[in-house]
Amino acid sequence: MIGSLVVGYNNSRAEVPSETVDQVANGAKVLVLNYHQVGTRFNPLTMPIDLFDEQMAYLVNAGYVSITPQELYDGICGVATLPPKPVLITFDDGYIDNFDNAFPILLKYGLKATIFVVPGFTDVNVGYLTWNQLREMEENGITIQSHTLNHRALEELPDDEIRAELLNSKLMLEENLGHPVEFLAYPTGTYNLHIASIARDVGYKAAFTIKYGNVDRGSNVFALERVPIFQQSNTMKAFYERIEYRQSFESFGWIKR
Repeated sequence: MIGSLVVGYNNSRAEVPSETVDQVANGAKVLVLNYHQVGTRFNPLTMPIDLFDEQMAYLVNAGYVSITPQELYDGICGVATLPPKPVLITFDDGYIDNFDNAFPILLKYGLKATIFVVPGFTDVNVGYLTWNQLREMEENGITIQSHTLNHRALEELPDDEIRAELLNSKLMLEENLGHPVEFLAYPTGTYNLHIASIARDVGYKAAFTIKYGNVDRGSNVFALERVPIFQQSNTMKAFYERIEYRQSFESFGWIKR
């Protein structure tokens, strides 16, 4: 199903129709975090190692329970029950520092995570994960899914090349990792309904954007929201506000979806 719940923006709860509030508030709000790199580089996509450790510790201490994309999918489709405070921790691109720096911290706190990798870069481009590293992480609670074959901007491609990017990434990952690959993160988060329909046709059952928000049963499964965590969120106060205030606002229907 490619459909979405649209909720209008309002400045106060009193202005939101009660049925809209109920529709938004019902069901679990799933926090999906979006990281890229964890390391010492100074760029917007790189989270400092010590701060990433603090963020993961906060999630555990605050009672969040890490889940997989499949558990998220089952929960919002109503075939499974999600934990009270579910969180899906995701990384895009598949940088080698995900293995060197993020992976040990995730293990330290017993957290699951998902990495959307670009298999055309795997074992090819310096600075990206290898197949052996991906297999090791999958043996220890990390889920590997697709970020297209070569990270090309899908909206700029003809249909046959969109299909090739989506399908060949899926097939290469499945061949090398030995399991179905059914979840996708769009490169740069850009998508449209036509791209989503191609993704569905080649065998994906859900896809993630960088549209800021939490996932619930009203979400479009081919345009799932995430909360990007960039280096600008460089204090624990900023991290807390980014993830906690969002959930409070959405529970009252105050955020435009």
